[in-house]
Formats: sequence, structure tokens, C-alpha cells
Amino acid sequence: MSTIKQTLDELILVDGAMSAAVVDSTSGMMLGSIGSGVDLEIAAAGNTEVVRAKMKTMRALGLNDVIEDILITMGKHYHILRPASRREGVFIYLVLDKQRSNLAMARRKVQDADKEMVF
Repeated sequence: MSTIKQTLDELILVDGAMSAAVVDSTSGMMLGSIGSGVDLEIAAAGNTEVVRAKMKTMRALGLNDVIEDILITMGKHYHILRPASRREGVFIYLVLDKQRSNLAMARRKVQDADKEMVF
């Protein structure tokens, strides 16, 4: 089991990782963050809207399912958003340098971090 800080310390070691955060999607506030290259406060608040919109759409469609992760691919970065499996309303946010990262491995590391994180 890992604390939020330990989880972030592990995620920032992922190849190409620039920054990581654990975010409360009800408020948009970060519960913890590490790294640089992205204004995490703005990014956390903005990505909270992404998570909320997807959840709202799933409810409207009557989908009985869960989001494993949301991937945003940009020209220079990958952004991975993964709702926490152990705490509703929280998600892990990882920003990767597209040129220096392995997306499949990064997604797996985020999945593993989610399984180990405790609040």
C-alpha cells in the first residue's frame, strides 16, 4: 500500500514523466502533486471537467460501466487520467513527454499505482 506521496514519487519515475497529481474531481483541488512543465493547478481543474463530462455522458447513456482511464494525446505530450478505484471522486493525472515515454508501460504503471494507493 502506498500513500499519495509515495504514489506520486513512483509515477514521476516513469520514463518520460513530467508531472503527476492526485486530484479531487468534486472540487478540482489537488491532493498532491510532483514535477514541472505543466501548470498543474490549471490542468487539474480543467481535467476535472473532462472527468465530470465523461461521467455525465455515461449516466445519460445508461452505461453500467467504469472508466479505466482517459487518454489525451497532444503534439508533444500524453495526458493520462485514471479515476481512483478505491475512492470515488478522485483521479490520478500523469503528464508524459511523448518523445521519451512508452504509453503502454505508463498506462500500466498508473494502473498499478491506483491499485496500491491508499487515502
